[in-house]
Formats: sequence, structure tokens, C-alpha cells
Amino acid sequence: MANRFVLNETSYHGKGAIAEIANEIKARAFKKAFVCSDPDLVKLNITKKVTDILEGAEIEYTLFSDIKPNPTIQNVQSGVEAFKESKADCIVAIGGGSSMDTAKAIGIIIENPEFADVKSLEGVAPTKNKCTPIIAVPTTAGTAAEVTINYVITDAELNRKMVCVDVHDIPVVAVVDPDMMASMPKGLTAATGMDALTHAIEGYITKGAWEMSDMFHLKAIEIIAKSLRGAVEGCDKGREGMALGQYIAGMGFSNVGLGIVHSMAHPLGAVYDTPHGVANAIILPTVMEYNAPATGEKYRDIAKAMGVEGVDAMTLEDARVAAIEAVKKLSADVGIPADLKEIVKEEDIDFLSQSAFDDACRPGNPRDTSVEEIKELYRRLM
Repeated sequence: MANRFVLNETSYHGKGAIAEIANEIKARAFKKAFVCSDPDLVKLNITKKVTDILEGAEIEYTLFSDIKPNPTIQNVQSGVEAFKESKADCIVAIGGGSSMDTAKAIGIIIENPEFADVKSLEGVAPTKNKCTPIIAVPTTAGTAAEVTINYVITDAELNRKMVCVDVHDIPVVAVVDPDMMASMPKGLTAATGMDALTHAIEGYITKGAWEMSDMFHLKAIEIIAKSLRGAVEGCDKGREGMALGQYIAGMGFSNVGLGIVHSMAHPLGAVYDTPHGVANAIILPTVMEYNAPATGEKYRDIAKAMGVEGVDAMTLEDARVAAIEAVKKLSADVGIPADLKEIVKEEDIDFLSQSAFDDACRPGNPRDTSVEEIKELYRRLM
């Protein structure tokens, strides 16, 4: 079997990288940009950092910001109509996963109108055409949506998240500028950072992992473990590290898949609107314990990458415990809750568990699971 890797055509990294957006638009002969950004970023004038560059370069644009934190089918369909009215020929997506996921769905439907219902995009949809060219500008250090072939849209009617996987949706350009992430509050920095760590750890142990993806994931774990605490405290070096670490994790997991941490987190976002990074961070250590028997020596590697000393001399069992404890310590240090007591309701567990089992990330989990075992994991987290 061939292992496939799909990455951005071009990416820019470092302070001031957003200046390259205008250059890319002009070099690609685009005439008008459809700027896709969430309303909070517009209010905080973060989106303006990019639109000022567009205006300075005399590039015409239309701003679209009808986007919820967990974007819905309606948000996407409104965006498709707004894009058509704008007469734009490219998309500039500014924000976290919500903005970029919405932009991906819009871009796919514009070029593949037979999927206008949005629901038909769930899973691996048989789209034929590349989406409208996207230049992705992350404002959080976590989702790595700027470099992935995945996006998640909420079906509000059924209270479930649809995971969509499509090589045609990857942005042509990613602009990873830590200055665009500087205004993130501590809580959001912590949550998105733990999301990035979850991507790296799940990507490293997923069934589809191989040498090339392992390279990215282990380096991402190392960078995130060194950088997240500082980023939460507002340290420039920490923020720069997280901007890079989350992108490297995205390069890996986008190509090999994830596991049931994400499967269990997705319905929490759909049912309770729980921030995705918070859900992942709470669930991760418990699922790591559950998955340990199916991971061989990989937790030893994770513990080393997390900075645990003396790992080589440990038994395999002790090394696995050390990796899990290092994750718990980092999560606690950045203020993530330890359990789901304040989130999950007992009467919802059956629905949550079935949703998690049906989720597109579940098959990649290193340990085969069942609805009943997922129920037990939710209960353990309560």
C-alpha cells in the first residue's frame, strides 16, 4: 500500500509573515478576495491586520463573518451565497478552525456545486475539483486547519459534528504569523495548545502512522511541551514555538488520521458547544491509558519528547505511565479542567457514545473499541 502525503503548495512562517498575503494574491493573478473571518476577530480588529494589507496593495475584497465557533451547515450555505454575490476568485481565511473550516466548505461547494446540501460532504466525499484557492491565516495555535485536508461542520438539527476529509480542500498558501496569535487570551491559548498536543499524540499512535508522519509528530510533541506554558503566560518565544509546533503536528495527522480522543470530543462540541481544545485536553490522558496496550514502545518516545528524564531505564509500563503523567501535568499547569463533571449529563451518554463511535476519527484509533467501551470512558471522565 502506498502512503500518501498532502501539504500546502506554499507556507510562510514567522513574525510579519502576513505581508506576503498581498504578494501571493498578485503573483497568482487573483482579482478579488473573499475574506472569511469570525465576528469576534472582526470586533477585535485582528481581521483588520490583514484587510489593511489588502487595502494597502489595492486588492479588492468582501468580508464575510457569519460564522459560529462550531460552524454550522447554515453558516456554510450563507457563505456560499455571499461568495457568489461577491464575484471573488480567492478566499482569505482568517481565524481558528471555525473560520478555516467554513472557508474550506465554501470553497469546495463553489467548485463542486452538487454538494450544496453540505451533508453530502461528510466523510471522504467524491469531489472532483479543487476548492476555490484559499490563503489561510491562523489566529490560534492549535487546529492546524491551514495545513490539513480535514474540516468539521456541525449539523445543528441532529446535534452532531460532521468530519469531512478531502484532498481538494487544502489551502494553497498557509501564512503562520505568531503576531496574529498574540491577542489570544490565556484560556484559548491553553485550549488550542492542548488541541495541538492531542493532534501530535493521536497522530503518532494512530493505525495509519508511519516513519514520515512519526517524524513530524515527535518533533511537534517536543516543541509544544517546551512552548505551551510560556505561550499561556504571553511569552513571545512560547507563542512562536506554538505557532510552529501546531503546524508541524498538522502536517502529520492530516495525512494519517487521529483516534477516539477526537471522536469523543466532537459530540461534546455539537451538544454542549464545548470548546474543542478543552474537550480534547480533558479526554486525552484517560484515552491514553485505555490505548496504552496497543501502542508498543511509542509512549516511551512520547515521554522523551515531553522532556521526561530517565525514560530509557524505565520498564515499558513505567514509561507509559510517565508519558500520561507528563500530559496531565502540562494540562493542569495551563489551567485545563481535569474531568467532564461540569460538561456531560448522564442522560446524554448513550447519544454521545454512539456519535463518537460513528465519528470518522474512530477507525484510526490504535485499539479497537465499541460503543459500550466509549460509554465507560465518558463515565470514567465524570
